[in-house]
Amino acid sequence: MTNPLPHAPADHPKVKFGKIGILLANLGTPDDYTYWPMRRYLNEFLSDQRVIDYPKWKWQPLLQLIILTKRPFSSGAAYKSIWNHDKGESPLMTITKDQTAAMAALMNERHGDKVLVDFCMRYGNPSTKSKVRAMVEAGCDKILFVPLYPQYAGATSATANDQFFRALMEEAWQPSVRTLPAYFNYPAYVDALAGSVERAYTEMATKPDVLVASYHGMPERYLMQGDPYHCQCQKTTRLMRERLGWDKDQIVTTFQSKFGPEEWLKPYTVEEVARLAESGKKRIAVIAPAFSADCIETLEEINEEIQEAFVEAGGEEFTYIPCLNDEAAHISALAQVIEENLGGWI
Repeated sequence: MTNPLPHAPADHPKVKFGKIGILLANLGTPDDYTYWPMRRYLNEFLSDQRVIDYPKWKWQPLLQLIILTKRPFSSGAAYKSIWNHDKGESPLMTITKDQTAAMAALMNERHGDKVLVDFCMRYGNPSTKSKVRAMVEAGCDKILFVPLYPQYAGATSATANDQFFRALMEEAWQPSVRTLPAYFNYPAYVDALAGSVERAYTEMATKPDVLVASYHGMPERYLMQGDPYHCQCQKTTRLMRERLGWDKDQIVTTFQSKFGPEEWLKPYTVEEVARLAESGKKRIAVIAPAFSADCIETLEEINEEIQEAFVEAGGEEFTYIPCLNDEAAHISALAQVIEENLGGWI
């Protein structure tokens, strides 16, 4: 629709309205793996005080003068090893585009052109601000913001929401908005996770001795300050195990991607897979239930660094079970959660 004022004069500005926006949000990706794009991306990411909450006067000199001088080279090399060279983008970007296309097709089938689906990144491009602006211009007077993180964490869900609210502050006519809560315990999501494990195991000649559920880590201090992430990760593993009908010793929960000198959530994945190998568990599978799409932490860290630690400790067979990505079961589960949170709007 255009112009909600039926008796407005002819020269009144035209205003589009009447659509509902679904804005999917993921972490982000550098535009390229070379030094300056990597530095811009890492600077934005590591300057976020939801991610690194040290005082700026202490953290920024260290970040700008030391970390951002060296880290773009090592991170760039890691991104280069997994880069989608055909499309000139990271796998996370490719997968997020595919997820968005699948969700848009599903919503169009169910609700026609009343619903507009798009995506943004918390860091890098496309920015949250640009996509909020585009949705408002397209006539979305209601927006459901969907952080693609099954478990809530201040450094993921909250900072994505922060950026969304900052974007809204610049809108002259703000849409009505909602944010999607954590969905780790939705039965359809748990079914999708368990189904991916079952399919992977069916394809193996010999079943793994143990499944490692590896979640992105965070400083242990955040848990002590009340962040529910650790508890939601543990419950995700339990719900997945119960859905699979497994005993407790068939799956372990670990945390990866430790950064800095602090104690982080334990056990650390890289140490636990080595311990498993040394204890006689020669075949393991690893799944990453905190990630909605494969990215640098799964394709490079798990498939290369963590696998290497397992093999060096005597492990023999290492299987990575991909994220749910744009699998039909994943899109269907997300659509169920989304539609529940659109209640009263559709």
